Amino acid sequence: MGFIPRLLVVVPLFVPLCSVSVAAPQARPQAKDEIVTFEAPDGGTAAGQGTVARSISPSGEITGEFYDSNEAVHGFVRAADGTIATLDVPGASTANGQGTFPRSINPAGEIAGFYNDASHLTTRGFVRDSYGSITTFDGLPMSINPRGQTTGTDSAGHGFVRDSDGTITKFDAGPIGTFPQSISPSGEVTGYYADLSFIPHGFVRDSDGEITTFTMGPNTPTFPTSINPKGEITGFYSDSSAMTHGFVREKGGKITSFDAGPLDTTATSISPGGAITGYYFDANKLAQGFMRVGKADIETFEVPGAGGPFFGDGTVPKSINPGREVTGSYTDAIGSYHGFLRMPNHDKESSKVN
Repeated sequence: MGFIPRLLVVVPLFVPLCSVSVAAPQARPQAKDEIVTFEAPDGGTAAGQGTVARSISPSGEITGEFYDSNEAVHGFVRAADGTIATLDVPGASTANGQGTFPRSINPAGEIAGFYNDASHLTTRGFVRDSYGSITTFDGLPMSINPRGQTTGTDSAGHGFVRDSDGTITKFDAGPIGTFPQSISPSGEVTGYYADLSFIPHGFVRDSDGEITTFTMGPNTPTFPTSINPKGEITGFYSDSSAMTHGFVREKGGKITSFDAGPLDTTATSISPGGAITGYYFDANKLAQGFMRVGKADIETFEVPGAGGPFFGDGTVPKSINPGREVTGSYTDAIGSYHGFLRMPNHDKESSKVN
């Protein structure tokens, strides 16, 4: 598999057949949409420190984590007006590289993620409600939907769906580990699992618990990352040359592969209207952001000042909301992290569907 930046923390015997098409991108460089950068107030400024945005709500609230000057990790919530508040789960470790890791925010402002428990030396899940109350539980939630359902992986490697009342349903998509990544408003879940050869493949689990598996090839590592309300799924896969490519899977099972740039396309999030964001690597091996709207129209972008000394540094979008606002992180020349929010020019794009 191709190189994935430092920040990407992403089987049954019979895999259903799927149709696959390849779309040649029509890339348009460097749109003039507004990009706002931001820093958590207590974030460090050295290499490997700073602010990492992970998820954006429909109203523009953003959550993620920041690494302080001692490289302890804290969560944050950025309001739509730009105000940033720290989010620490009580009892979270403050050791190097440990702390609180928010992963997803829903329209109500509820946040799901995980933390390192200092007392028990374990990693546990949490949900923070819109009033700031935090509930912890066993598991590593990666996504929360508008109903407050979360999905992720428990400590034994099983997938789970946790309802807002705390009821947890566990499931397995394959024989070796199930790793849900995203849950839709109706409770559909997508993610990946490993087969007996430890090759990852995709799955979608409907709200009744029925699981459909899919893959870009029997020996092709396939990593779904996001599902929208229409059941469209995006993600990436690695070909036989270890190059990564993006894909979008329609509700009916048809899969279209795409590339946003010359090297290693990674799709990270899909909007309700089907717009996809993610990143690819340029000839200098720096990550560049992209937005794919429609079947082949790909627009690329870079946060001004993005760079870095490490292979894979640059602009890394992580989440897109219904208004096509994109959030993520970028690295500067020394390799420290900063958050960004990219806001589209809707007058320019009025003829497109989000």
